[in-house]
Order: sequence, then C-alpha cells, then structure tokens
Amino acid sequence: MAGFKTLDDIGAIAGKRVLVRVDLNVPVADGKVSDTTRIERIVPTLDELSKKGAKVILLAHFGRPKGAPSPEFSLDPIVNAVEAIVGRPVAFAADCIGKEAADAVAKMKNGDILLLENTRFHKGEEKNDPDFSKALAANGDLYVNDAFSAAHRAHASTEGLAHLLPAFAGRTMQAELEALEKGLGNPVKPVVAIVGGAKVSTKIDLLMNLVRQVDALVIGGGMANTFLAARGTDVGKSLCEHDLAGTAKQIMIEAAEAGCALILPVDGVVAREFKAGAASETVAIAEVPADAMILDVGPKTVEAVNQWIDRAATLVWNGPLGAFEIAPFDAATVAAAKHAAARTKAGKLVSVAGGGDTVAALNHAGVADDFTYVSTAGGAFLEWMEGKPLPGVDVLKA
Repeated sequence: MAGFKTLDDIGAIAGKRVLVRVDLNVPVADGKVSDTTRIERIVPTLDELSKKGAKVILLAHFGRPKGAPSPEFSLDPIVNAVEAIVGRPVAFAADCIGKEAADAVAKMKNGDILLLENTRFHKGEEKNDPDFSKALAANGDLYVNDAFSAAHRAHASTEGLAHLLPAFAGRTMQAELEALEKGLGNPVKPVVAIVGGAKVSTKIDLLMNLVRQVDALVIGGGMANTFLAARGTDVGKSLCEHDLAGTAKQIMIEAAEAGCALILPVDGVVAREFKAGAASETVAIAEVPADAMILDVGPKTVEAVNQWIDRAATLVWNGPLGAFEIAPFDAATVAAAKHAAARTKAGKLVSVAGGGDTVAALNHAGVADDFTYVSTAGGAFLEWMEGKPLPGVDVLKA
C-alpha cells in the first residue's frame, strides 16, 4: 500500500519477537466476551505472523483503569475468547513490561502467541512516556500496529513504539487505511455522505469538513431537527439543539459555497412518546404537530436519499437516519442501508461506514457484510472523517 509499510515489507521474521498492537477493548458481560468482532478482525495478522515463525506478542488496552492495575480491567478473562477465535493457544503475562513480561517472552517458541497485560495499567501508556515506550520495546524486535481504532491516540503502544522499532501496518490496519482512502482520501466521484445521530454538537467538525469534501451531504437523526429549526421549521417536541441554530446556518452557507448539496428531511415519522409500538404517523416536515417528536425520516425522504445513493460512486456513512433501536423508527435506516448494499453488491458503489451506532444499524438491517468496508473504530473513524491527523497512522508512513 502506497505510503505505508505493511506486512508485505517486513521480510523474514522466523524467530523474531514481533510486538503487535491490537484492539481487545471488547464488550464483556458476566465474564464473557459478548461481541467478538474486534478479535475476529486481528486473526489475519496473527495467523500470518505465527505461520511465518514469529514470536507474536500482543499489546492491548481494556477500559479506563487510570494508570494503575485493576482486576476489573485485566485482559486475563479475554484470553479464552482470543484462543477460540485465533484457533491456537495464547499465553498470558500479568504485566506488559518488566520481569513478568520478559520471562514470558523468553519461554516463547517460534509461532507462539503471548498476550501481555493491559498497557493502561501504567501511567506512561497514555502519557506516551519515552521510558515506558523503551520498556515495551525491550521485548520486541519489530512493531506491528493492527489497531486503527486506537490510532487517534498518541500513546506509547500506538505511537511511541514506532519510533523505537521497525514499524509496519497489520492487515486490519492496512484494510482500514485502504478503505478510508477510497472513501474520502482519493474517492471516485460523485461522493455522498450520510451523517446521522442525535446531536450536531458532537459532529460540528465532521460536518464542516464534509461539506468541502463531498458532492452531497444527507443529514438525518436528531441532528437534522437542529438544521430544520434553524431554517424556521417548527419541529415540535423533537430532540433539537436550538442554541446551535447559528452553527447550522453557517454549515448550510459553507455547503452552498462549496457546491455541496445538503439533503434534509422533507417528511418524518412522528409520535407522542418514544417506545416500542407507540402510535405514529407520517407527516410533511412543515406539519409536525406541536406535541409530537420526529423519530425517523419519512418515505419521501428515503426516496430522495436513495436517489442520491444511485448517483453516487462513493458513499461514506456515519450515524442512523432515525431512532433505529425501536420499531417502527428503524424503517428509513434499514431501507437506505439495503439500497446502498444492493448498489455495492452490483459493483456500482464503494460504501464505507463506521461508528458504533452505524455498525449496529447495519447489522440490524442485515447488510453489514455487503458494504465495501465497515469500520469498527469509533473515535478514530470519526476523527478521520473530520480530517484530523491520526498519530498512530502518521508514524507508520514510509
């Protein structure tokens, strides 16, 4: 991949100690991993390194232990899930530096996999402390970063190590970077972005960047209400940040100046209460009852969104169009997602999606596997869409 060293550039690694930064910050319920997606994503890298005879040493964080050991944030309970998915034994060391780590590494044979304890048990991790980076590097000959989801953090295990050891992007990191390059870096035009979610306040930088990058920007979810209100539309009791009317107007002005079409709802599904099976109706956006709230965009809006998807060569998606967690307010998100998936499968669209709610929504619609790429990186994906530098990526550039 142009610009980044990958496993294709790593050379002979039999007997080499390879420190691999992975994302094991997975959901755990009752002591068991409840979603193994992030573990599944690291299998190609671990499999390749192990089969080539490397001693594969995993670095990861889990939760927010605030720089000190904490049993509730130990990676030990995750070992079994990693073993089951990787399909080979995984040893565990109760520290990521010092004697315990060094002793565990010394016992490794070629092809073995070892997981070191939570890097965030040390304050030096999040401070990107040079001495802590050196302590980590002492156990490795090479460094591979396969955790794009942590690439927006300049931490010792995501950025500092790459200055001390020959550094490479793992297969998951590589796939993510290649997908993002197709999405916004060097996309085939026209490019359409769909941005949803509850609040404009969390995505101001994102929207400001996208109106300069894409040909059309579809705004859905609760944040669309803020734009509608800024335009003078009464949105009833809908979630709305009225204090951000000025920001919404500025984004609309910048979109017009950049030649970016801004797509807002023309109809909506409204209800008096937000709960499963609540009585709902579809109304024109200018006719929202004063005592009701918009919980999804309506069929005419979906039709307009799908028409833009039909025109697009590239689609970037972050955030649902409505309150998809509860039926019937999932209808618009599901319909647009299925349409985008069908275009992608037909070879007519490059579709890149990311963000926690987005992944959940695409899984709910049953089409996550049909998109070109679905990122499991929340904060890093968002910061990439905002056009911000990612320290853990920049340090890998050749």
